[in-house]
Amino acid sequence: MKVLVIGANGQIGKELVSLIQKSDSLTAKAMIRKQEQASYFEDIGAETVLVDLEDDTKKIAEAAEGADAIVFAAGSGPKTGPDKTMLIDLDGAVKSIEAAKQANVKRFVLISSYDTTREAIQEADSSFAPYVAAKHYADDWLRRTDLDYTIVHPGMLTNDDATGKIEAAEKVEANKVPRDDIAQVLLACLEDNSTIGKEFQVIAGDTPVKEAISSLK
Repeated sequence: MKVLVIGANGQIGKELVSLIQKSDSLTAKAMIRKQEQASYFEDIGAETVLVDLEDDTKKIAEAAEGADAIVFAAGSGPKTGPDKTMLIDLDGAVKSIEAAKQANVKRFVLISSYDTTREAIQEADSSFAPYVAAKHYADDWLRRTDLDYTIVHPGMLTNDDATGKIEAAEKVEANKVPRDDIAQVLLACLEDNSTIGKEFQVIAGDTPVKEAISSLK
């Protein structure tokens, strides 16, 4: 199965592409926005495609041609303002979902935020609320499609080393989780069709990733 990773040059995206390339059943196609980012992926045997998420939907759909699944791992990052949050975390996600439809790619895995409920938007401070709102509407857009989707809601992301162990459920108590463990979660979702139509929160825990994902209700 070929997987288009959107946001491949981000920390989670890079680790996911690396994990996919080590997999026996998956291959990665890394969507990047700068040519100088390509060498990392080419060195591990991954295909690359040069597309900016602020491009139109057609270009993203062209990037998705030949893929069997899409993982949306892109994000505007904490150093940008609300404008980029809306353009990447909302509009970029929606365009990617629509591109999946155009390219006839049924499987779509989306990294969201820990809590994207309406209540979370109202409770967030003024600097964080636009991000939560963007994720809220991107999640809702995906739920309303007929794509084979999975929505992953990670806790507070850290750069700690992966442990390979998590806690995952529809609702978990807020806590931290290493980015590299989220990459493992995404891989497990791609490999386990029982995650289709599900969304769940993920934090650091004591259960091996594949076991935690396969046991989701």
